[in-house]
Amino acid sequence: MKNFKPLSYVRLNKVPRWLPLTFLILSFLGFLDAAYLTAEHYLGIPVVCSVLNGCEEVLQSEYSMFFGIPVALFGVGYYAAVFLLTVLFLDTKKETFLKLALLLPLVGFLFSLWFVFTQAVLLQAYCLYCMISAAITTTLFILSLFVFLGKESSIKEEYEENT
Repeated sequence: MKNFKPLSYVRLNKVPRWLPLTFLILSFLGFLDAAYLTAEHYLGIPVVCSVLNGCEEVLQSEYSMFFGIPVALFGVGYYAAVFLLTVLFLDTKKETFLKLALLLPLVGFLFSLWFVFTQAVLLQAYCLYCMISAAITTTLFILSLFVFLGKESSIKEEYEENT
């Protein structure tokens, strides 16, 4: 447990100005995508999928629900959380909000991997909107990695100085 660093020790020195804006845009687009799928689910309207065949098969599969809740609704919450945490950071300039917004895509990416695997291997069908969501989360994940890994050496030095 010596290498464990509490979130409060992680410093995000010189976060590029474009990063929070990019997080806002991507999380808003992801929110719209997930909200569309959620609305279509509850309204019982078939999802129009013109580029990829298989949207209906994916969205009607047993994997589209978790404890009776559409997976897309969890996506709405995920993207809303990233968006709101980024807004809170921009409003208050408190790093904790940005750190949390940067951590969420790490978890979201793992879920996206599962959902893409499910489409490709288990269902052998693809949902365009699901793949858009996976692309958005992957982009957020990569940006988060750049921020955290790009600062790792300075974080480690600072952590060791404080202990």
